[in-house]
Amino acid sequence: MKNSNPIWDFFASVKLALFTLFLLSTTSIIGTVIPQKETAQWYIDKYGEATANLFQILSFTPDMYSSLWFQALLGLLCLNLIICSIERFPGVWRQIKADNLNTPLNRLEKMTPQHQWLSGNQPESVAISLKKALNTSGWKAEERKVDDGILLFAQKGAMTRTGVYIVHTSILVIFAGAIIGSTLGFKGSVMLPETRVTDTIYTFDTQTPVALGFEVRCDRFDIEFYDNGMPKAYRSQLTILENGKVVKEKAIVVNDPLTYKGITFYQSSYQAYQEFSITITNKKTGVSESAIIPYQQQHSLKESGLRFGIVTAEGQGQSVSRMKVWFTDDQGEPSLFWLDNGEQATVERTTNNYTVSAKQMYATGLQVAKDPGVWTVYIGSFMMIFGLIVAFFMSHQRIWLYIREETANKSSILMSGNANKNKADFEKKLQALAQKFNTI
Repeated sequence: MKNSNPIWDFFASVKLALFTLFLLSTTSIIGTVIPQKETAQWYIDKYGEATANLFQILSFTPDMYSSLWFQALLGLLCLNLIICSIERFPGVWRQIKADNLNTPLNRLEKMTPQHQWLSGNQPESVAISLKKALNTSGWKAEERKVDDGILLFAQKGAMTRTGVYIVHTSILVIFAGAIIGSTLGFKGSVMLPETRVTDTIYTFDTQTPVALGFEVRCDRFDIEFYDNGMPKAYRSQLTILENGKVVKEKAIVVNDPLTYKGITFYQSSYQAYQEFSITITNKKTGVSESAIIPYQQQHSLKESGLRFGIVTAEGQGQSVSRMKVWFTDDQGEPSLFWLDNGEQATVERTTNNYTVSAKQMYATGLQVAKDPGVWTVYIGSFMMIFGLIVAFFMSHQRIWLYIREETANKSSILMSGNANKNKADFEKKLQALAQKFNTI
């Protein structure tokens, strides 16, 4: 008799697994109801000082999922899955690899469902015909002489018994991917003004600087608004540079990020500035000059000496929809005209005509993430789906046929079988096979 180890039995217990899953699901609900990763003052303002202090003591805030007790629950579940699998899998593997032709005949006689009939042929002839019929029906049959007769055996789905262990393994793989992502990856953000370059972002929780290993530049930011002034859509034109050379360019919008070297840049927010980017082109010479100027300040271009400024602007909130531009080339009276944000206009002067375009300056808010464990998590998720399909919708089905000579020209056939799941469907399948075979 196998000696029982109470500690091993405790960690191999299915009850422990169910209890741990119950605790994890309950605490996950708490972590969903109580917002995570907010400031201490935010929790005090939201719930009151006493409740906020209680949440902190219980480690419900600021990040419950990183607390020691929640990590301990995950570790307990992993340990339980590993020990439970080690405890039970060898028995399952023995069932998969068992010599089913060595099954005692008295067990076959007691097995349900079963069917019996007589054949007018010799056992050897019946065995050949039944084996061929089984193979034709998708059952690969084996044969062995047993006592005074011939025993045939066929099975389907033996490996489906491993479905639950595939699920166990998938959970461990997902946890491994999460650990890889949290250990080797990061999540942060950066507010990047137009035309500026950065090679550093800052983590969400501690604002720790993280070097990207390359540079990212925001070439342009565009935004559209609804009639009520709410943002409708915004887009950032990003450029990746290495050693000063452009290696990748992409316009990103919400849900369409840019990824480079495993680091993904998501469009998340924006910030409007009281600065304007103005480009002036001399239509006669084709020469263009650009400058970034503050609001309501005059600016002079070095090359051409052209002077201009934003006199006033209209819009909603901090966002400008159109602006009044003051412009002069010192040839006649200055020009004063309205210009929609991001659009251009032709200004006719005494000796030259100019194209003037202007837009408000923005900074794009980028959420930046690196998760080297994401593919491990994906693999674990696919394993879980496959394992669940195998565990719930497939079964190990076995059929035995024992053929024995009754008289000189007659043989008796005993057909029995079993399935570890969906027994009702298997009974119908066995009955259909019996009806097909009883003419042999």
